[in-house]
Amino acid sequence: MKLYLAKDLEVQLYYHAGSLLTYLSMKCKEKIPQALGINPDLVLPKVAEIIPSGFCSNLDEFMKLLPRENEFVPMGTMIHTYTYNDEQYEVYQSDITVKGLRQYHERLQTFVLWMIDAASFIDTTDEKWNFFLLFKKEKVGNALQYSILGYMTVYHYFCYPDKYRPRISQALIFPPYQRNGHCTRLIKCVNDHYLADTKASDITVEDPSEDFVRCRDFVDCQNCMKLDGFKKEHLLQGFSERMEKAALDSFKINKQQSRRVYETLRLRVTDMSNKEMYQAYRIDVKNRLNIPYQKQARDMKKLQKALSKDEFNAAMVGQTDEERMQRLDEAYKQIEEEYRATIDRLDAN
Repeated sequence: MKLYLAKDLEVQLYYHAGSLLTYLSMKCKEKIPQALGINPDLVLPKVAEIIPSGFCSNLDEFMKLLPRENEFVPMGTMIHTYTYNDEQYEVYQSDITVKGLRQYHERLQTFVLWMIDAASFIDTTDEKWNFFLLFKKEKVGNALQYSILGYMTVYHYFCYPDKYRPRISQALIFPPYQRNGHCTRLIKCVNDHYLADTKASDITVEDPSEDFVRCRDFVDCQNCMKLDGFKKEHLLQGFSERMEKAALDSFKINKQQSRRVYETLRLRVTDMSNKEMYQAYRIDVKNRLNIPYQKQARDMKKLQKALSKDEFNAAMVGQTDEERMQRLDEAYKQIEEEYRATIDRLDAN
């Protein structure tokens, strides 16, 4: 087989919007013979390793199959429907026992590699995975057509003694549909699904992105604002077990997230013109942020006993009280900025 170096190489990867039937090929403006003494990379085989088998490599064949693929219907159970900008959307829930779901997800999860840094595939042979797929439904002529625009995967971990803990693992809304509230809708839908299941404990998230954290904060704050324990008079008294229990019992929000919700909502009711009130808020948040630094300081004291003076001084680089206070202040400023973004969205809604 002759190998060539390619100028202006373009890998072409097309998906049908509904069935995710795939076409993979590549083109270039010019091929440079290998005789120049440079060994080219085999680009296409590397991409093909990621794409599930059965993809088309002939564009004419791919185009001929498209009319048939337009008959695609989502698998699983439709659990929610909503309208946005006069367009209809539906959420389907399923697991790997649903016919065709595993093969469909194998195509779908390739998108996480293109759109999420450090993403990886999940093992869909494990029956503890649950899937939530978001589709746009539209009428084309006399037929209905479905287009996938996002999804979430949730793993069911064992929770002693007789429950399971849902953990959101993958979450993706395709770029053309982002910033339109679809992720928020999908989070609410997933929450409602597990709120209705008495066997499900608190809902957690695995290594969430900043965008996902913002959506989750908005949903959880919007929910907890309805609870008596999160009223202004209680928020100003500080985080309490009452808040933690109310968030868990009502919305299956764990302690770490309920604390974040409390801090956001307390900032919302804090009078910024009242210096004492704002200072009390900052101290409350910084006390929580300072917990890791306090542990670090205790560890350094133990380390001092085991090291020589020179070794200890080397280990203390960047660990002085002044440097730790600076990092603490920077962490607080960042988190307040995140909370304010959530508050702005809450007020706008």
